[in-house]
Amino acid sequence: MNDQQARQQELMLKGAAWMTASNLISRLLGALYIIPWYGWMGGHAAEANGLFTMGYNIYAWFLLVSTAGLPVAISKQIAKYNTMGQEDKSFALINRFLKLMLILGLVFAGLMYLAAPLFASGSGVGAELTPVMQSLAWAVLIFPAMSIIRGVFQGYSNMRPYAMSQIAEQVARVIWMLLATFLIMQLGNKDYVSAVTQSTFAAFIGMLASMALLIFSLNQEGLLRPILAASGQKLEGGSQLVLETLKEAIPFIITGSAIQLFQIIDQMTFINVSRWFTKTSETELLVLFSYFSANPNKVSMILIAVASSVGGVGIPLLTENYVKKDLAAAAKLVIDNLSLLLTFLIPATLGSLLMGRALYTFFYGRPEGAALDLFVWAMSFTLLLGLYTVLAPMIQALYQNRLAMRYFLYGLVAKLVLQIPFIWIFGSYGPLLSTGVALVLPCFLMYRTIHQVTRLNHKRLMKRVILVTLMTIIMSLVTLLAQALLSLVIGVDSRWGSLLHLMIVGAISIYVYAWIALKSNHLDRVMGSQANRLRRILRIS
Repeated sequence: MNDQQARQQELMLKGAAWMTASNLISRLLGALYIIPWYGWMGGHAAEANGLFTMGYNIYAWFLLVSTAGLPVAISKQIAKYNTMGQEDKSFALINRFLKLMLILGLVFAGLMYLAAPLFASGSGVGAELTPVMQSLAWAVLIFPAMSIIRGVFQGYSNMRPYAMSQIAEQVARVIWMLLATFLIMQLGNKDYVSAVTQSTFAAFIGMLASMALLIFSLNQEGLLRPILAASGQKLEGGSQLVLETLKEAIPFIITGSAIQLFQIIDQMTFINVSRWFTKTSETELLVLFSYFSANPNKVSMILIAVASSVGGVGIPLLTENYVKKDLAAAAKLVIDNLSLLLTFLIPATLGSLLMGRALYTFFYGRPEGAALDLFVWAMSFTLLLGLYTVLAPMIQALYQNRLAMRYFLYGLVAKLVLQIPFIWIFGSYGPLLSTGVALVLPCFLMYRTIHQVTRLNHKRLMKRVILVTLMTIIMSLVTLLAQALLSLVIGVDSRWGSLLHLMIVGAISIYVYAWIALKSNHLDRVMGSQANRLRRILRIS
């Protein structure tokens, strides 16, 4: 490995460490809040979670559209111009797009607020969903400009401020939503719709905290002054530069919206289509939607967040290598990125399935009806969702934008074609199955294209995948044995029992997997010198 490749691997791992830590912390906070929140909602818990998720699905789509895919595209352009020694262009570009994003935030916040009744009606739910969606419009106002600043730090391969802003956002959000829910449901009028509305409005409070930290970090890094100073600077070829960045951004928003768009399709079709084939009430359908979408998403998104952080960190570095026409270095980065992803995601997904009952009980209490089966089925698709989340930005980092959009459209058409017949045949399992089938094709095609462009060593990657799979199988056997033995003493029918299972069995499983991965030197290949640090922490020689 030459000095440049070593530097890039170090940057990638450092960035991945920050983003993984922040994503885990913020997602864990976003999942753990559900325990008191779900309990305070009482008999309306599943319905409240369904409304919350329906509001967030539309909100997340508006976030994607309002940013137009620009944060990742901006980071890509910054990496490009800095590599070419044209840092002034980067500052001028950032300045222009910050102004643009302030306008887009205002426009899309207004659109979401005004269109909320239409989205609520289309979801098959009554007017109680409208205030939930309108409360989220305030966060759309801030997010576009905030995301551009995050893209700036990503372009400079400095992920610490990005990561810290995510944590600040989540901490402020969770504090507001828990405090508001407690005051309404425990001390107030017990109106669960009002509690959900305040819980979603908390997104705006989180955005304010994140924005404040990002502006402080820009100033600390010496970037704020040159960005502001670029306001009066005449940007040579400015219009062309803006169009070039927009051209790069459009594929990011289209391909990046796949998972969110599939969830919106589920939201808009499940209740409405189910009424054609069953006599199930609206409330019961909302509960089923919560079981297969809202409840598992709280957990699966923790894992997917790690996948997106790994994939996002590598984009500027991949672009840097591609611009320099160093395809060998690009191929190595792809292998390292995918290896790092699968080293985490394969055992994490299978471990979540094996401990599904304990996970569900810890977050939502003892499962009722089809709750646990739907939870486990939904979690089983986490690996596929995570893989798509990484491959989509990766193929665009190699400037294969048209192909990325085409592959996304293949998946979208498959989802739309399969959705109604699958709901008819499989009921509440149908949306999960249609999503799984619809993502297999773009994942395969994206990987094939990346392989063709970089000429990566397919055999080397497959050897690593096989090794990770074997290590995961061994870990799984240990997990099953540990669960069986612990169940003789402690059951998983209570939150405390489930927590003990997750802590004890989880710790044993993680240690066994890490021990094998270190002993086989697998982690040395994907983490470099950081593997030795992990050896010291775990005391594995």
